[in-house]
Amino acid sequence: MRLVGSAVRLALRKPWRIPQLVGMAWAFRARDWYRRPPFLPMPPDDYVRWRMETAYGDPTATPPPDEFERFVVWAARMRRMARKGDGS
Repeated sequence: MRLVGSAVRLALRKPWRIPQLVGMAWAFRARDWYRRPPFLPMPPDDYVRWRMETAYGDPTATPPPDEFERFVVWAARMRRMARKGDGS
């Protein structure tokens, strides 16, 4: 939920990032998310804890806002390049 708060704050501060945030949320969604309450395309908690532990050494860490935004932009760029088949 901490990352959801970060995403909401980013969307409120910079609404032009909303398409990138939506793309990231969709890319990280849990499989079969529509079969389990709350029926939202959220990433699995254990995956988020693992990502935070590998990035920050603490499974309960929350990325700083500027770092979170850089990741959102980078992830959108990587997804776009993967769709185009462009390695540059």
